[in-house]
Amino acid sequence: MKTLTAIALAASLALGTGAAFAQSQGVSKDEIRIGTIQDLSGPVAGFGKQARNGMQLRVDEINEQGGVNGRKLKLFVEDSGFDPKRAVLAAQKLVNQDKIFIMAGHIGTPHNMAAMPVQFEKNVINFFPITAAREMYEPFHKLKYSFAATYYDQIRMALPKMVKDKGAKKVCSMYQDDEFGLEVERGAEAGLKTIGMEVAEKTSYKRGATDFSSQVAKLKAANCDLVVLGTIIRETIGAVGEARKTGFNPTFLGSSAAYTDLIHKLGGKPMDGVYATMTVQNPYTDDQSQPVRFWANKYKTKFNEDPTVFSAYGYEIVDAFIQVAQKAGNNLTTDSFIKVMDSTTFEPDMFGSPKQTFTATKRLGNDQSRLSQIVDGKWKVVSDYLAP
Repeated sequence: MKTLTAIALAASLALGTGAAFAQSQGVSKDEIRIGTIQDLSGPVAGFGKQARNGMQLRVDEINEQGGVNGRKLKLFVEDSGFDPKRAVLAAQKLVNQDKIFIMAGHIGTPHNMAAMPVQFEKNVINFFPITAAREMYEPFHKLKYSFAATYYDQIRMALPKMVKDKGAKKVCSMYQDDEFGLEVERGAEAGLKTIGMEVAEKTSYKRGATDFSSQVAKLKAANCDLVVLGTIIRETIGAVGEARKTGFNPTFLGSSAAYTDLIHKLGGKPMDGVYATMTVQNPYTDDQSQPVRFWANKYKTKFNEDPTVFSAYGYEIVDAFIQVAQKAGNNLTTDSFIKVMDSTTFEPDMFGSPKQTFTATKRLGNDQSRLSQIVDGKWKVVSDYLAP
């Protein structure tokens, strides 16, 4: 036995840097494999396709420039249909079959929760998932990195300001009956507590619901003048649309999950006035900022559709990965990536994202967000970053 071990050791030493490749799957001498799980066929497919496209755009750009330290990036995409059970199967395929190096930009809270154990068993990092849930960095795990101010903090910090600005007397909430919706609801309760108020009325709905008449009737009956929405795309449009139809016009405040151009594109005029917390701004093709305008038009040329904030998320996530992988050098392993990541600061970018810092114990890059409002059918930034 000893001789065999000695031979194996000698062989690995003789291979030099090549031996490092055995330590982390998904990295070969000329390729780095990135995996992502998106919703391409379910209720938030609008987000998932855009996130995938944004990721692909940055992958193609870096590959045209020769890759990362001579290695090309290859993006492996799986569809969860926004179903946590399918997310597990997708993670198993990416981790065990496609042998990805890292999971990046996986969309959805319960979906990440379901997939992470599959990844962690094989030492695969969960990098910048597209969800702002606290579970993306708590409890601490060396393989977790999150970039998004939590839904909890977004609402907790924005709501007291909103109550004061609007002179709201009765604050209510409507939320999706899952981890995501509850985080928004808890944020509302915590924010109101700081100003001696409570949620006057709350109502929830099951994921996938399409009729919100009973929920809206309940909020209207309670005379709510400000409603916090733990909703995503069609639920935001459905709830606000139903409210307007019945002559119920409170101030609506959503989280970053409702911050998408699909709200005003699909919901039309009734969506004017809706507020949402956000960080990265939606990249409109006629944006006032020249770099954003250039980027948005480049994206549109490539994919034949306007980009959204989710396109920007996807692009930024791969860009952040590239920055860290480049610094990690030729010997790219999970450990060398973590080492670089744990002393990295990402500066604000053209999309207006805040500065992000990571350490060995701090795995949420940023905890601040700002407010946007739909004005004349477009999102407009209406506040600076709100610090905790």
